Amino acid sequence: MNDRQDPAISERGRPLRVRWYRCPIPHETLKSLSRRSDARAAVHAGGHLALWVATGTTAYLLFQAEVWWGFALALFAHGTVATFFSAPHHELCHGTVFRTKTLNEIFLRIFSTLGWQNFHIYKFSHSYHHRYTLYPAGDREVILPKTPSLAPLYLLQLFTLNLFGGFESRGVLATLRGFVRIALDRFDAPYNEWGPELYDGQPGERAKARNWARWVLGFHALIVAGSLGLGEPVLILLLTLHVFFANALRYFVGAPMHCGLRSDVPDFRKSVRTITLDPLSEFLYWHMNWHLEHHMYAGVPFYNLKALHRAVADDMPAPRTLLGAWREMRTVLRRQRDDPDYAFDTPVPSTGTAGAIEAGDPLAASIGDLAPKAIA
Repeated sequence: MNDRQDPAISERGRPLRVRWYRCPIPHETLKSLSRRSDARAAVHAGGHLALWVATGTTAYLLFQAEVWWGFALALFAHGTVATFFSAPHHELCHGTVFRTKTLNEIFLRIFSTLGWQNFHIYKFSHSYHHRYTLYPAGDREVILPKTPSLAPLYLLQLFTLNLFGGFESRGVLATLRGFVRIALDRFDAPYNEWGPELYDGQPGERAKARNWARWVLGFHALIVAGSLGLGEPVLILLLTLHVFFANALRYFVGAPMHCGLRSDVPDFRKSVRTITLDPLSEFLYWHMNWHLEHHMYAGVPFYNLKALHRAVADDMPAPRTLLGAWREMRTVLRRQRDDPDYAFDTPVPSTGTAGAIEAGDPLAASIGDLAPKAIA
């Protein structure tokens, strides 16, 4: 029996319904852009994993050769590649990467295990994030305002070993604590600002999240035990702690997606940024720098987002550069010190009619296969 209650309640005490504005796009164009490709997905997913294996192998060989400066550089590169495992985890949760669902599920479990992610919890949370983006009544994955910190001690963590975590980064201690609590069936704070209400009325789905947490902890416990048993403790750094080293690039490209923008508006152009990146960063981030396009048409695979941008560019704000986005966020932060309610109001080419596009095209409101059946 499904006793699920949608936690999103409007200020009037009624279920929250957001009629999103989406930039006009011909149905056939959207249909074409929404097609999934096993080949393109395999190249990207395989390439990311191959890069991770290459940096890890290089680090291991340099460690064995006692070339310490080379090992430090290789470990930094390895951590940079690994910390972006959150990107494939995100995309594979949407289910829009591979055309073959079985392949999507296999790679989701690979990246989730290696990347210390609980995709069961994330699917629940992220479904609400897309349905109610930056509406605090429904989206508790991202609640603004957030502070994009450049504090020296925080940056030191991001460029070395991230122990405690913070905005747009995960520390060893917080991640381990979170997985242990979920494995013990304690869901008082399962993800970001979510409490136990995330799984209200869904004991079966909650059990899946608990069991996955136990699997990830067991897997990494075996890595630790095996590494020590083989007399190769360096493998703990390369296979278990890898996602907590060199988190800086992931932080810098991830922080601008929503920070400093408006909440409670039915126009993604006001609440989401797109930024331009260099080819390597865009590859590691799985093209999620085209974040506004992703939110507006979330059923489009990541490898088609740039083409989607071109298709709707006339009705979109110009993409920010990474540096420009950070300058904008820091300016907003300074203004929020005097006016906590201030948010940057992104200029847009048109105002449009909320809901008009999605009402005429069911593809428009798709978020892929993200939402579990319990909340779909």
